[in-house]
Amino acid sequence: MKSVNFKHWNTKIDFVKHRKKFFIASTSFILVGIILLMTVGLNLGIDFRSGTTIDILADEPVTEEEVMSEFEAVGYIPDDLTLAGDANEIGRAQFIGDLDQAETLEIQDHFAEVYGNVPTVSTVTPIVGEELARNAVISVLIASFGIILYVTFRFELLYGISAIVALFHDALLILIVFSILQMEVNIPFIAAVLTIVGYSINDTIVTFDRIRENMSYEKKIKGFEDVARVVNKSLIQTLARSINTVLTVVFAAGALLIFGGEGLRTFSLALVVGLVAGTYSSLFIAAQVFLELKTRQIKKLEEKRIKELQEQEEQAQKAETTSP
Repeated sequence: MKSVNFKHWNTKIDFVKHRKKFFIASTSFILVGIILLMTVGLNLGIDFRSGTTIDILADEPVTEEEVMSEFEAVGYIPDDLTLAGDANEIGRAQFIGDLDQAETLEIQDHFAEVYGNVPTVSTVTPIVGEELARNAVISVLIASFGIILYVTFRFELLYGISAIVALFHDALLILIVFSILQMEVNIPFIAAVLTIVGYSINDTIVTFDRIRENMSYEKKIKGFEDVARVVNKSLIQTLARSINTVLTVVFAAGALLIFGGEGLRTFSLALVVGLVAGTYSSLFIAAQVFLELKTRQIKKLEEKRIKELQEQEEQAQKAETTSP
């Protein structure tokens, strides 16, 4: 794939100038998304709710209609039915809520008679579902906390705060998209979110490293204009790398989404959405948040310096008036 070259755009791109538009766009989308999450909610899979999964094993490829008709014949309608296996020889049925032992045995006996193989059954109890959900949230929080510590240690606290804002921005965008599409949220989804957290912070660190390097070349950073110039220059320098990298990975994730089958659909869609969101947040959120925070820090330091000078002058004047 031919790489994208942005060198001739250096004098035309001004990311900083449009930072408020980026903030407004992201904030608006997230607010709408939060409303959706509170009303529509997420389509939690059996991994996070109590239920039963039954894998129907056949010697030849089967269709969803065929397997569903067999379930209807025995008097049970699964909440979700997908095909798996290299040749679609496995039908995976999911029932929200536990099936008792008698119901499970009835289904197993029926499909063993039809296909000659006893279906395998796995059950998730409410306690296990709650524990999985809790562990998923804890794992994301631990990863985020570790990242902010690393970025703060390697750079400074302002970089760490900016990075964590971008990470939560990416995670929320993925949740919002899945809420809108009502796609199932399961363990592969959590794996995709953690993957995106790692990818996004990597892209952000590359950008921050360039900002820090360009900062070191400046004789003195006096205020917003100086920081804005450095940030904009750094974003332009890393733009081609960010775009080329995300395109390469998105093509791979897109191939999984299209050709990977139903079993990989949740994981690959979360990857595609997260990769795009991660690149967007690195360029338009993390760097811009750092710009705002750095400007405020410089302003406070300057105000503190002026206040100290004024206090010194007042003390000097008092000393002159009291001296004989």
